[in-house]
Amino acid sequence: MIKRIILTIFGLLLLIGALGGIKGMQIGALIAAGKEMRPPPTTVASASVEAVQWGNSISAIGTLEAGQGVMITAEAPGRVDKLMFSGGERVKAGDILVQQDVSSELSQLEQAQSSLSLAQSNFTRISRLYNNKVLSRAEFDSAKSQRSSAQAQLDGIQVTIDKKQIVAPFDGRLGLSLVDVGQDVSAGVSIVSLQAVDPMLVNFSMPQQALARVKTGYDIQLSTDAAPGQTFTGKINAINTQIDSVTRSVLVQATLDSIGGSEDPGLLPGMYANVEVMLPETSPVLTVPSTAVSFATYGDSVFVLEASDTGGLTARQQFVQLGERRGDFVAVTKGLEAGQQVVSDGVFKLRNGANVVLNEEGKIAPSENPDPDNT
Repeated sequence: MIKRIILTIFGLLLLIGALGGIKGMQIGALIAAGKEMRPPPTTVASASVEAVQWGNSISAIGTLEAGQGVMITAEAPGRVDKLMFSGGERVKAGDILVQQDVSSELSQLEQAQSSLSLAQSNFTRISRLYNNKVLSRAEFDSAKSQRSSAQAQLDGIQVTIDKKQIVAPFDGRLGLSLVDVGQDVSAGVSIVSLQAVDPMLVNFSMPQQALARVKTGYDIQLSTDAAPGQTFTGKINAINTQIDSVTRSVLVQATLDSIGGSEDPGLLPGMYANVEVMLPETSPVLTVPSTAVSFATYGDSVFVLEASDTGGLTARQQFVQLGERRGDFVAVTKGLEAGQQVVSDGVFKLRNGANVVLNEEGKIAPSENPDPDNT
């Protein structure tokens, strides 16, 4: 009886061992098949790591200022009789902007002209008698003084009339009218702003340590969100001779190149702008397209293309250190070498060691000065 039980147990163990062996062989076969199975290659575009020379620059925030700007004010008190502008238009030097009421002054002018005419006639008669030794020198001097006084009175009234005809002192663009027809204005009251925006100036501050690198005559580039996609150029024309004792910065002024060819460049005095001072020296850098970089909190990386054992291409993830960005490019300070091929499009689909195939059709060429309208 015991012998039969032992044989039965032994048979069950053999059966279990046989089943385990069969399953082990099946699992091993599945594992081997899994190792041989590979996902299809990912289609990507590539770009070369390029060694280029980038010009150095210093960034600053500036404020635009008109080449000439003034607030037109009333020189003499009076009532506004005529407004020769509606606001916003361009005017030439000498154009009449405001005519104040001069009816009282014109009446006084006629009276002064009559007084001058009488004084002139009296002086002519007394001068003739004085030359004939009929009148004294005192009478001659008195007549001459009366004539001069009448002339001065006439000139004073004429000056008042001229002051009540307000004209543009230079070519420029008017702002909004601050007075209305019929309004009584006193001397010094603001009437309208006149700004000559061609050329345009930009004032910006730079740290004192930049003084050794920035000189008058250096080129600048300016951009502002009021004129998206446009870059304006100019040159530094002046550097202040005093450092701000609070901020330890120096005020720099640059003149923008003529913008007269554009009807509305979008630049107005008082706007803020981004300024780049272009320094003459250059620095060697390695660049890749910004689209080639996988940005992450734990570190930025790119995928370097390498030949695989099977003859295709694989993407190896390489962590890098980045520098300055310009347009569609970013400088790589560590992690890559010139001439290496990296994935430029399709980075988000990759993992380390992934098989890839290249497809360069439809790839947009990166640029240091991209134009959004042509993408």
